[in-house]
Amino acid sequence: MKKKPIITFNSPVILSFVLICFIATLLGVISGGTITKLLFMTGRSSPKNPLTYIRLFTHVFGHSGWEHFIGNATYLLLLGPMLEEKYGPKILTEIIAFTALITALIHLILFPHAALCGASGVVFAFIVLASFTGFKDGEIPLTFILVVVIFIGQQIFEGLTIQDDISNTGHIIGGAVGSVTGYLLNKKKIRD
Repeated sequence: MKKKPIITFNSPVILSFVLICFIATLLGVISGGTITKLLFMTGRSSPKNPLTYIRLFTHVFGHSGWEHFIGNATYLLLLGPMLEEKYGPKILTEIIAFTALITALIHLILFPHAALCGASGVVFAFIVLASFTGFKDGEIPLTFILVVVIFIGQQIFEGLTIQDDISNTGHIIGGAVGSVTGYLLNKKKIRD
C-alpha cells in the first residue's frame, strides 16, 4: 500500500525567516513604507533610540517591495534548506544574525546617510557558504572560487559603475561572512 505524500515543515529556520520577511514586506507595502522605515531599515539614527539597536538585526526582514522580497526569498528557499540540513538550525540562525549585524555595522560606518534593508547580505552569505559543501582539508573548492569571482566580482563591478539603490556593499559583506563561516565550519568538521 502506497503511503500518501505529506507536506513537511522541512526547514524551520528558513521557512520562519521567509515568513517573517513576507509579513514585514506586507506591512511595509500596506503602510506605504512607514513600518519598513520604523522597524526594518537601518540607517542614521540616534544612539538613544532603542530601535537603532533592534534594526541592526531586523533590517534583513524588510524589503523595498515585492520584487525585492521575491528575489531574496527564492535564493533563501533554494539554498537555505540544504544549509540548514548540513549545519543545523542553531548555526544557521547564528549565521543569519551575525550577517545582519556585520552588514548593518559596516554599512553604517561606510554609508552613514544611506538606509539598508533586505535579506540580500544573508543571501550572499548563503551563496558562498553553499559552495563549501564539498570542502576537504587542504583544498579550496573550485565552486567557491567561481562563486567569488562571479557573484562578488559582479557586486564590485556594479558598485563601481552603476548608481542605484542596491547595496553592493551589503552583498560583498554577506559573501565575506559566508566565506569565513564556511571555511571555519568545514575545517572544524574535518578535525572532529
